[in-house]
Amino acid sequence: MRGVAEVKEPCSLPMLSVDMENKENGSVGVKNSMENGRPPDPADWAVMDVVNYFRTAGFEEQASAFQEQEIDGKSLLLMTRNDVLTGLQLKLGPALKIYEYHVKPLQTKHLKNNSS
Repeated sequence: MRGVAEVKEPCSLPMLSVDMENKENGSVGVKNSMENGRPPDPADWAVMDVVNYFRTAGFEEQASAFQEQEIDGKSLLLMTRNDVLTGLQLKLGPALKIYEYHVKPLQTKHLKNNSS
């Protein structure tokens, strides 16, 4: 007779909610709201906000690189493709996805919202 698997309580840390529906490009949609305790403008994010953003986006292992390099929101918005690919010492696949599906869109959205 098999035993019943133990069900663990979900983590109650304040993080971004993740839309788990895969996008056409393979990314996961991340919703950004004040409910998660993070300012809506990435320029206002602390290092741990950036770390939690990438953890919630599915990059648990790579998120620590942002913490080690002390990347806050302002730094994140200044990062180039080359910075992400080489400066964080990440594997190429995850680094490409992080830049194309997260850093670049955050930069574009920030610029769009602040160019009036």
